[in-house]
Parts: sequence; C-alpha cells; structure tokens
Amino acid sequence: MKKILAFVALAMVVAGCDTGNRVENTKALSNEINASKIKRVTNTQLIYSADAWGKKIAKIAEKALSNELEKHPEKAGELCQNLAEVPVIAALEKEYGVRVELLDLTDLKNPDLAPKERELLEAYLYSAKNKSAASDNLQQLSDTSLVYNAPIPSESLICKSCLPNDETPFAVWRLLFNKKDIIRKLDAKQLKD
Repeated sequence: MKKILAFVALAMVVAGCDTGNRVENTKALSNEINASKIKRVTNTQLIYSADAWGKKIAKIAEKALSNELEKHPEKAGELCQNLAEVPVIAALEKEYGVRVELLDLTDLKNPDLAPKERELLEAYLYSAKNKSAASDNLQQLSDTSLVYNAPIPSESLICKSCLPNDETPFAVWRLLFNKKDIIRKLDAKQLKD
C-alpha cells in the first residue's frame, strides 16, 4: 500500500511540473538577463554601434519599402505615411527599439524636428537639387537620443512613388534611437574599443 501511495504521490508531483511553458520562456528570460547585465559602454562605442545599426536598418527598410511598393503600387501613399504597415520595418522597430520615419519636403518646417535636423534636411535638399551625392549622418539630439539620417536616391522607387508631385524628389530616412535601448541590446563581448 505504501508503494502505491508513494507512486501516486510521485506521479502527481511529476504531472504538476509544467515544463512546456518553462522551456518556451527560457530564451526570452535569457535575453532579458543579458539585457539587464551591467555594461560599461563608452560614448565612442555607443556612436559606433548606432552608426552601424543605422546603416543596416536604413538599407533593410529601403529594400522592404521598395518591395511593398512594387507589390502594391496603389497603396503607395498609405505605405509611405505609415511605415509600420510594412512588416519588415515594424519588426526592425521592435528588434532595435528604433523609430523609423521617412522625411520629405514638408518636414523642412516640422516643429517636432530639432533645429539641427531641419538644417540637415535643407542640406540634403540642396544636394538633391544639385544632383550631388550626400552621405549618411548621425547626430546626438539630447542626452538620451541619437538620430541617424540617410538620404534616398532621387531616382529610387520610393521617391517616385511616395513623392510623385514634387519637382525635386527628395526623401530621407530618419532613425531615432534611444541610448538606453542601444545599451540594452548591445552584447558586451562584441563591443570594439
């Protein structure tokens, strides 16, 4: 009788252990533990990482938006105004903790942009009008945020579809990073000195 009771008790303990949910949450828990570890990150490392991520994100976002515009040209206005409808861009925003926006001529007077950003947009517009090459740019907006800007070539599908009525097709990626999110996502072992 004692053996049967011991077996039933052991069976109840084993049945009560739900390992399925624990196994599923292990990767998320591991990522959260790694993100919350104390890291020493210099300003140079932070800038280097934001610049590298900005280049990567801008390239992927441009390709994703171009693909969506090719598939659904009738939705160009909607896609260009609401980039989160492009699944790849929404995933990038979630993965990197970045806000992805597409700026154009109307943003030259946008009061939500910092004066530095509006000056930079004017410089990008000047380059577009003169058909000269403009390079990407990373700036610190405040103690907590960085902005990465990357001009889109005027002959690209994005400029032609999103800005069909502009006499100078001109668009710029604006990637807004929060420093805390960058630091949380960084792997301390991969940082370069």
